[in-house]
Amino acid sequence: MSKPTNEVVCAGILVADHVSTPMDQLPPEGHLVAVDRMFLLTGGCAANVGVNIAKQGIGVGVLGKVGNDFFGRFVKEDLAAQGVDTGLIGTSEIEQTSQTMILLCKGQDRRFVHTFGANREFRASDVPLSALSSAKVLYLGGYLVMPGLIPGELAELFRRCRESGIRTVLDVVIPSGFRYAGELEPVLPHTDVFLPNDDEAQMLTGEVEPLRQAAALRRGGAGTVIITMGAHGLLAVEGSRVFTMPHFPTEVVDQTGAGDAFCAGYISGMVRGEDLAGCLRYGSALGSSCVRSIGCYQGVFRGPEAMAFLAANSMQPRLSPEPIAF
Repeated sequence: MSKPTNEVVCAGILVADHVSTPMDQLPPEGHLVAVDRMFLLTGGCAANVGVNIAKQGIGVGVLGKVGNDFFGRFVKEDLAAQGVDTGLIGTSEIEQTSQTMILLCKGQDRRFVHTFGANREFRASDVPLSALSSAKVLYLGGYLVMPGLIPGELAELFRRCRESGIRTVLDVVIPSGFRYAGELEPVLPHTDVFLPNDDEAQMLTGEVEPLRQAAALRRGGAGTVIITMGAHGLLAVEGSRVFTMPHFPTEVVDQTGAGDAFCAGYISGMVRGEDLAGCLRYGSALGSSCVRSIGCYQGVFRGPEAMAFLAANSMQPRLSPEPIAF
């Protein structure tokens, strides 16, 4: 069997998600609430982004760690069924597969109950450059929530990728109680695209306003900074150019995975040679399609659907009329 040609490798968090259809309210102590349906789904940044890239017809491998248990086997089998190369996924003999319970209530934001599991063991050294031989992009998702990712080691991996012509994309997950201690400083100078949301960017920079957040992160060395802002769209900074873009209007059923879908669309645009505006549109299209159904990738457009959607919707990122000096 020939080795898969992976134009993208997605490394980081792998999770088995337990999720139900939305309930009217959380049950009080000692009570039970019935929901229409419950699901076991694959989640986590690396898995979500990988599946959504595969749905665009791009060769992609996922790299991370699962436990030697039912949930680990489920994650690998589910990813393979979605067209993702799972040959790079390692197995922990100590930790169970990471899992999340996602609680959905009508009219309320999501609630999560999570166990880190095998994600605790993942290190930058688990990403051999030999696994990236055909890659154009390395995406790493979940930085700051995986204790095995040492800043200096990740910076060295990113540096070696860029020397090999592989573009680097970084996403973060910030746990409750997190206190920033400079973990980005060694990594950002070797990062081509950094994709935090506005809450994460505020925790990392201390700045409230997204443009100031992006400016601080650009000064830290990131090539392109994209701040996603939920219902308020996004802000992107590349060089002295500042773009803003609202989200495409859509009915929201479940917001879980929308940020990962945006990342997948943006990276797909990179692989296909789109400019910044084209990547932002592609990312926004996939992000908007994600929220239409329960799950992190179940409602996300496949490639032809995304192309048809973009052709039918003329909305473009807006370029600031004045260049910004950082």
